[in-house]
Amino acid sequence: MPDPRLRQLEDLIARVALGDRAAFDSLYEATSAKLHAVCLAVLKDRPEAEDTLQEVYIRVWQGASRYAANGLSPMTWLITIARNRAIDRLRARRGQPAHAPAEAAADLPASQPSPEMAAIRAQERRLLGDCLSRLESAQAGAVRAVYLEGMSYADLAAREGMALNTLRSWLRRSLLRLKDCVSQ
Repeated sequence: MPDPRLRQLEDLIARVALGDRAAFDSLYEATSAKLHAVCLAVLKDRPEAEDTLQEVYIRVWQGASRYAANGLSPMTWLITIARNRAIDRLRARRGQPAHAPAEAAADLPASQPSPEMAAIRAQERRLLGDCLSRLESAQAGAVRAVYLEGMSYADLAAREGMALNTLRSWLRRSLLRLKDCVSQ
């Protein structure tokens, strides 16, 4: 003997497929609590679950004619729609940037160095400047050009009119002197 509730839901879905608004209201009354619970279980957010439930019933209204009375539970069909729509929303949510309260920004580290780190860097710059001043001016200029300004060895060799390997040796000796100076 068929379940009378199952037959009632199948009948309501069939009438919804024909555009019967009263049947749609009855179907909503009979199933919305369960479908809302499905959406809420997936999304964990009550307002979003309510929005999703609205979308579920729009799909039910538009797709009721596709429901086939095949003996399966109409609730299974409705729950599948609700679950899939909630999962779609969950996926869309993951693609969006997270919203954080403005107060949370105060806990984020600053992009600028702390005063202590700024003081350390300033001291390192002064030390490097002092050590560079101990090199001959041409060598110091070459070190600045290659390592601080990003000029290529080939470009610097062409500018200075020297062989590339000579320039490399020159820079290597200069770096060794700088290393000795900085480590003192």
